[in-house]
This record gives sequence, C-alpha cells and structure tokens, in this order.
Amino acid sequence: MNKHSSVLCIYLFFSYFVLNAQNEEKGKFEINGQILQRAEYRHGHIDPLKEQQEAANFITQRARLQAQFSFENLTMFMSVQDVRTWGDSPQVKLSDNNLSLHEAWAHYKLDDNWSIKVGRQELNYDNARFLGNLDWFMQARAHDFAMIRYEKGNRKLYIGGGYNQNGGNLPVAEAPFIVPNQYKSAQMLRYENKSENWYYSFLAWNESRQNAQLEGNPHFDNLTLGLPTLKYTFGKNQLSGFAYYQTGKDFVGKLLSGYDVSAQYQRSFFHDETTGKRFRMIAGFEFLSGTDTNETEKNFSFNPLYGTNHLFNGYMDVFYVANRHINSVGLNDYYLKGRYEFSKKFFIQLDYHYFQANAYVNNGLENLGSGLGSEIDLSIGFIVSPAFSIQGGYSHLFQTDTYEFIKGGDLNSTQNWAYIMLIFRPNTTQKFIGILF
Repeated sequence: MNKHSSVLCIYLFFSYFVLNAQNEEKGKFEINGQILQRAEYRHGHIDPLKEQQEAANFITQRARLQAQFSFENLTMFMSVQDVRTWGDSPQVKLSDNNLSLHEAWAHYKLDDNWSIKVGRQELNYDNARFLGNLDWFMQARAHDFAMIRYEKGNRKLYIGGGYNQNGGNLPVAEAPFIVPNQYKSAQMLRYENKSENWYYSFLAWNESRQNAQLEGNPHFDNLTLGLPTLKYTFGKNQLSGFAYYQTGKDFVGKLLSGYDVSAQYQRSFFHDETTGKRFRMIAGFEFLSGTDTNETEKNFSFNPLYGTNHLFNGYMDVFYVANRHINSVGLNDYYLKGRYEFSKKFFIQLDYHYFQANAYVNNGLENLGSGLGSEIDLSIGFIVSPAFSIQGGYSHLFQTDTYEFIKGGDLNSTQNWAYIMLIFRPNTTQKFIGILF
C-alpha cells in the first residue's frame, strides 16, 4: 500500500466514526490530537561536539491525530502522526515519508477484572526507566504486542508478549529478522500494588534477538528482572528507588551480567494547596554497571533497553540515549534536584549531576580516572491555558579527560544545549514533557 492509499484509509477511518458518533447505539466516539514544536540549539547534545564542528540549530514538529471508539466491552484506538523537521520537504510536493501509524489496538474487557489488549501500543510503566513511550522524542515508541491484564483495586497484573517478522512473504522461516534495534520475540510479566504509604512493582522481561551478521543467523536471549518501583511516603518525605538485573547473552553472543540500581530521597519543604506554591528537593544516585575497557570475554554493561532515557542522567543525553554508551564502562550518576512552583501554572527546576565511570577506563597504558564530569540542567515550564503550555531549558556539561577519551577525543571545551517547546495537548493532564521529578 503506497503513501496515498494509507492516508485515504486513515481519512475514511476517522470519517466513518465521526459520521456515526451521535448514534449512541453504535457506540461512543472520541477524537483527540496534539501538536508539539521544539526549537533546539545543539552544541554537544547527544553527540559530543568536536573542535572543528559547528552547532546545530533546527525546529522539529509532531502532529498527532487520535481516535477512540467504545462499544460495550470493546475499545478501539488509533493514532497517526506526522513527524518532521521544518524544511525537510519542499513547499510544493507530492508526498513524503513523515506520516506514520503510532498506535492501533483493541482492548476488550472479559469481565470486571480481566481484559485483553492487542495491537500496536505503547508500553509505558513506572518511571519509564526500562519500559517507556519515549514521548520526549518526536517519533515516540510503540510495540506490536498482545497483553492479558488483571486489574482489581490497586493490584495490577500484566502478562504479554510480541513476535516480530520482516513480513508475511514465504518462506519466512528462512529469512533472518533484520529490523534494526528490534527483538524477534519478547515476553513480559509485570505486577504492581500500593497502599497508603507503599507503592511497589515487579517486572520480568525476556527477549530474543537475531543477529543476521553472524554465520547461521543465531538468536540470543537475555532476561531482565527488576523492581521498577519501590516507594515509601511519610509526611513531607519520600524514599524511592528501583533495581534491575540483566542476564543471558548480548547481541553478539557474549555472556551478559549487568545491573541498574537507584535510590533517592525527596523532601517537600512547603506546599500551599490554594495557590499551588511549592518547593521540593531530591538527592539520589543511579549506578548502571559497565565493562572494563580491556574486558573482551564477557559483557557486564546494563542496557536500559526500552526506557525513556532522556529523563535520566542529565538532559544533554550523552549517556544511553539513541544507543550511545551501550556496552560501555557504565555510569555512576549522583544528582541533586530542586523545583520551585510559583503557582499551579509556573515552575522552575535546577538539576546537578556528577558522573563517574562504573568500570575501569584504560587508554592502553594505564587506568584513567573514573570521573566523567558534571552537568547542570535548568528547566522552566508555564501553562498558558488547559490546551497550551510552553517549556524550555538550558544544559551545560563540564567534561573531563576521561570523558573525552571515551567519546572520541578532540572535543570542544564547551558542550551545551538549549531548547524551547510549544505544547498543544488539550485533552491530557500531562502539560510538560521530558522532565522528571
């Protein structure tokens, strides 16, 4: 099906339900949408800037149209999106490759507690460290997945899986799976529960990846077990953390053994419910295991496979975002954050991170120091109306010689990033994106 046929089908899908939305006997139809526009100045964001390189300046946009149809125990949902950089297609054009299907799923309630959900869907749980919808990046993330769900009160149990193939042409059994950064099959079990003070969850994620670059196109399995959320709230204080362990084999067949642990303490110093004024601070750490640079037999590096990694380890995104720093020396991140909310509509937040390598860094002659540098992130958000928010930020990375060695050397002495974003999302309570507190 070509691009024009896809657009026509999507148009007919929405038109059909719009025309029938007023008939209660045929179900309930809801339509929603969003437009995000972000202007960025990148001077070392994601990819460290070399001395001879210039900064990047651009504007990206996501326009998303969402439709939901409900009838008795059935809910169907579809979301299409256009993601583009301003100017990447001519003014007069026949077609482009910016339009895509983000989600398309059906959710059926078997009874009051049990249900099934099948189709292309977001997997966005806990703090999105391991499973997140990648909402910060315009393209976002969704899985082709099937899920059995049990929900009763505060208890939730999800069991699901996915099986992926290049296409339906025969003989599929002989064709290696070559879609990049994608698993061949995956299985998931997740459980959560909470009480007045406690909130916790458990996750088991197993996946198999096929490496078409190796002889025989072998499959390699790895298993991640974790406590994605462990949270205790008492008065104005909150203790929280998470822990994961990863085992099996990595994509090239090396034995894998990695971990990710984090703990933090949050204190609310004051909160005026009427005006919305509030001040909070967080102190914490995250340790992601790494592999010594001279280790060749095993892989001790933890991989936060499908997380929204922009939320963690500084907003410069030099660690783990877009597969950077994967299978490397790991990371120890010590951080301190503070947020002041002037009202229910306006906040300012300042974060500080100190980074260390989790494993030894050797340049071939000697072990280098573990310090990678520090980062300061300033974030500001303002809700103009229930449909429109403005968000912006500035980040600055102060790197060390060890960081420069890991990232390739000859780096510009100044590594920084700034952005401003317009958020038009009228029917959601999430008015800001990509800021974790």
